[in-house]
Amino acid sequence: MERWKGRVALVTGASVGIGAAVARALVQQGMRVVGCARNVDKIEKLAAECQSAGYSGTLIPYKCDLSNEEEILSMFSAIKTLYKGVDVCINNAGLAHSEPLLSGKTEGWRNMIDVNVLALSICTREAYKSMKERNVDDGHIININSMGGHRVVPSAEAHFYCATKYAVTALTEGLRQELRQANTHIKATCISPGLVETEFAFRLHNSDPEKAAAVYESIKCLKAEDIASAVTFVLSAPPHVQIGDVQMRPVEQVS
Repeated sequence: MERWKGRVALVTGASVGIGAAVARALVQQGMRVVGCARNVDKIEKLAAECQSAGYSGTLIPYKCDLSNEEEILSMFSAIKTLYKGVDVCINNAGLAHSEPLLSGKTEGWRNMIDVNVLALSICTREAYKSMKERNVDDGHIININSMGGHRVVPSAEAHFYCATKYAVTALTEGLRQELRQANTHIKATCISPGLVETEFAFRLHNSDPEKAAAVYESIKCLKAEDIASAVTFVLSAPPHVQIGDVQMRPVEQVS
């Protein structure tokens, strides 16, 4: 990770869970991390914790609604003005609504597409532009995907969510191909966790907290820090090594 010290990473959805763990890990490694979310109170608290811990990097909170393209573009413009640009883009933000295919609300489907697919694609495009205009040829774009992007969970409430994650799988491979065609050494990686103990299930089952809790009590789940470790592992790979897809699940998880 030595080569990343002092360089700029963007982590979307950095207020809680995987995003917060990734932001902390990168700051610990000496990076300047722009952590964005709709609410930055928790990111500001995390930034203070990182500073108190004496980490060599810095965490910069940035308020951004990723379902709004104008806010994303404004964020990249601010990063360019303040820090010249993005060297590493961690597309972590994602959400799920309990909206089955046969009875779900269009609004919930659209929100999942806006955040899980479109925001990821817009951030990817803008990060690549930022790298190219500064002749950064060793940048890295990492998409935090899901095992739901590789097999359909047998649960109606997760089917549309899985569809958006299948899209992330395709988008990451498509990105890798386009980067090769562009004769660049910028890398693209997809990290696909299984069950991770975060706020995710509680947001999905927001009307049934007992059901959400049961999701994490059934087996020993991954921790957000496990995914953060995978991110630093991927970033630590030698320049000639491209890690395409990291699939990781709890040992006890069946599918």
